[in-house]
Amino acid sequence: MPVRRGSGSPKSEPSGKVKGVVDQSVQFLREVKVELKKVAWPSRKQTLGSTAVVLILVFIISAFLGVVDMGLSSLVRLVLQ
Repeated sequence: MPVRRGSGSPKSEPSGKVKGVVDQSVQFLREVKVELKKVAWPSRKQTLGSTAVVLILVFIISAFLGVVDMGLSSLVRLVLQ
């Protein structure tokens, strides 16, 4: 009967792979935490100002596209009559 040489039972290999994945995930999350500490976060005032600008621009662009849509719809209606 041949002698089996290897790292052990096959059941131990998946456990090692899972442990490796867990270790890599933990290391990744530690690195993420370190990087997030380096971020220069905006102040509340800057965040509210940026949000207001975005909302105003969305409203203006929506209104413009609505007017263009109505105009083109009227034009198509005239052409098809």
